[in-house]
Amino acid sequence: MATASPVTEVFVDVDDPQLRSRTTAERKPPAVKNQPPPESNEGIRVRQLVILSFWAIIIILGIPIWLWTTSIYRAPLPLQEMMDWAAGRACRPSFPLQIVVEGPLLPQSEVVRIVRATQHALDDQNDFSLHHLRLRVGNSHVPLNASQQRQKTEQDRQADSSSEEISTTKELALRITLIPNGGLTAAQAELQTQSATLNVQYPASSIPLASSTSFPLATFIAAHLQELFAEEQALIALTLTASTALTNGHQSSANAGPSSLSSNPTAVGSKDHRLGRAGSISPELVARLASRNSQALKYSPTYHITISLFSPNAWPSSWDIEAAIAEYLAPLIRSASVISNFTIDTQTQLYASFSPSVRPPEYDASRDVWTLREEDLGGFINAAEWPLSPSIGVGPTLNFIIYVPDPTTSPLMIKESQANSWMIPQWGGIVILNPPSSARLNQVQTKGLSKEDIQPALLVFSHQLLSFLGTPELPPSIPLKLQTLTRLRAVSLLLSASSTMGSLARLTVALPSIAIPETVSTAVEVTLEHLRSSCTALKDGEFSTALDNARTAEIAAERGFFEKSMVGQLYFPDEHKVAVYLPLLGPVGVPLMMSALKELKRIWIVRRSRRSSSGAL
Repeated sequence: MATASPVTEVFVDVDDPQLRSRTTAERKPPAVKNQPPPESNEGIRVRQLVILSFWAIIIILGIPIWLWTTSIYRAPLPLQEMMDWAAGRACRPSFPLQIVVEGPLLPQSEVVRIVRATQHALDDQNDFSLHHLRLRVGNSHVPLNASQQRQKTEQDRQADSSSEEISTTKELALRITLIPNGGLTAAQAELQTQSATLNVQYPASSIPLASSTSFPLATFIAAHLQELFAEEQALIALTLTASTALTNGHQSSANAGPSSLSSNPTAVGSKDHRLGRAGSISPELVARLASRNSQALKYSPTYHITISLFSPNAWPSSWDIEAAIAEYLAPLIRSASVISNFTIDTQTQLYASFSPSVRPPEYDASRDVWTLREEDLGGFINAAEWPLSPSIGVGPTLNFIIYVPDPTTSPLMIKESQANSWMIPQWGGIVILNPPSSARLNQVQTKGLSKEDIQPALLVFSHQLLSFLGTPELPPSIPLKLQTLTRLRAVSLLLSASSTMGSLARLTVALPSIAIPETVSTAVEVTLEHLRSSCTALKDGEFSTALDNARTAEIAAERGFFEKSMVGQLYFPDEHKVAVYLPLLGPVGVPLMMSALKELKRIWIVRRSRRSSSGAL
């Protein structure tokens, strides 16, 4: 008999939400995902053409137009030649000074003999080869009769051919006149202050026989010439040395540049000839030249001169300044016009006392004068009441002040030096013009100041003007001072323009994105052309021509270096370009890039599936 199996009862809670959802899910048929209809070949081709057309427009039209409208034009520049000028390889300036020797009372052969001996003595004493004195025989000599002339024709022809003749196109630096004087025991030299003439008087014993090896007169003339031009040689040597030091500093600090500029082993090879003289200059002379240069103004093609008359009372009511300028100052201005141009104006202000910060004048009973302390001179200018413009016109202004003190405090002097004038470096000069004595006071007050009364002040202003221009103290001759200044300005402007060319070349190499307009290229061509002309003129002894060309080169170099469009590009780096273009190109570029990438991905998938299908078959 079969035994019945036990029955197990299971109670299910039909209200359980988990059971209900699971049961429902088991009964629900699987969902079918809606797929887009297959894309036709025509649609694919249209989409590809649309994407391709967009990219074709960007590549064929967009990018070229963008490059054309945003490209930076860089005019070609002769970088290597510019660096050569800056390094001193393109020009080795020299200063051949022509000196004519004349003997109105001597035969030509004797003058030639003196010139030869003096030239040999000069060559032995000169240790600065760039600045050399060249002597030649002048045309003035003792007249000869017909018989003597026939006898000396051949001798003089040979002497002339062997003497140190210099081309007549060169400027004459100095004229030496030989004057025999039997009453002297030793040679004497006298330099004319208003002309470039040196008169040399000598006894007959100064000229030895032809067989003698010593020549006292030649040694004396050579030593005197070296003394006259020693300061000029020192100034030129220091100018060349300073330029070399500046060039070497630029070359050592410049890291960028083409290999042709940076790998040249002769980059500083020109410094040897510039430093030859500087090492032999005494420290005292260097200090004196530095002190004098600190007073001088920077070179300018034009200077403006203002002559002012100030008085603490109502006198003088008039002054004959125009006639005084024409007679005492205008000749110097005309002589210096070869170097720079000058404009002059005058002004008068009465009841204008000096600065109240200055202590009142003190009476010196021992000398019967009124004095000002030297430490008070710096505050003498009453800037609050005196109408002194700092600059008038295109060039720097030089202020020359004539101060007429009150008769009750005159004569007025500087206590320590007993002088009545002083200079303010790079600004101007002041002269205290004391009124005449009481015996003439009433008469002079009636007519004002005549040109004779103003003469002492203008003569002082003339010397101060030479100092402000940068002339040396020696030689004392004004024409020689101006000739020296011409040579100094020529070489300084030549070096300055050359340095500017080097700076422009380094800037062009260091900033590839900077614009170089055509005006800069033209300015560089003009600068280099005039630099070559100036260097040639210096070597030929045509110093005025050299100064004109150097001045033009400096102006053109400054104009090219400070070109407005080029300077503005310095302040627009690449980071600014990214900040401008990214918000503009981002919204356009991202959809184009994504559509192109998707299309390339689809093509790659289709090709891979085709290769798989062909491999299975």
